Amino acid sequence: MTEHSAKYDRVKRYYEQGLWTAAMVRNAAKNPKAAPWITEDEVREILGETDNDVA
Repeated sequence: MTEHSAKYDRVKRYYEQGLWTAAMVRNAAKNPKAAPWITEDEVREILGETDNDVA
């Protein structure tokens, strides 16, 4: 099992329920700057992107 950031499940749920857009998910990896909610890898996982996809 992959270990995720503390707020990963929340961000994923918000996105899956349509409460957040893809842009909002990407923003969660950048803000707050001192302690982002999720990592860039988790963004790709939530959005179903691969390293070959262009964001």
